[in-house]
Amino acid sequence: MMRLFIFPLILVFQSSMLIFQFNSDSNIDNWRILDDVVMGGRSSGEFKLNDQGIGEYSGDVSLENNGGFSSLRYYFDSVNSKDYNKFKLKIKGDGKTYQFRVKDRRYNRYSYIYKFETSGEWQTIEIPFSAMYASFRGYRLDIPNFKGDQMQEIAFLIGNKKKESFKLLIESISLE
Repeated sequence: MMRLFIFPLILVFQSSMLIFQFNSDSNIDNWRILDDVVMGGRSSGEFKLNDQGIGEYSGDVSLENNGGFSSLRYYFDSVNSKDYNKFKLKIKGDGKTYQFRVKDRRYNRYSYIYKFETSGEWQTIEIPFSAMYASFRGYRLDIPNFKGDQMQEIAFLIGNKKKESFKLLIESISLE
């Protein structure tokens, strides 16, 4: 008697994709500060690797000359992200509110945004793509939320409509 064994087909998807992991050897050349000075403001942000090899984004937000924001942007070649549905950030903030932003195409004028609170302790922030809404210059746009099929830029922004100093430590950014 012949036996027939049927083995199920198992599809294995990569469970995560690392966008950036900071360490003492990280090349941070594609990380750029963009502050309100492009519009006449006086805010100032800076970015560096600290002594522990962690990304350190810090500075001062000023409301002078209609200012009020600082941002840190990371530019990269297009990433196919359709097999993922959320960002995972490992960060340590200063108790302030930040925005995490993504652009599916670098030259779009709008970004998809998610606001998050920091606690002063190390945190893992999970951001579903579907929760990221489109915005341009502070105005929410009437287009669908981020689909997550591709991306070419991510950013952190602080702009809480008040004068304040800030410091955000970034260990890693990944997709899940």
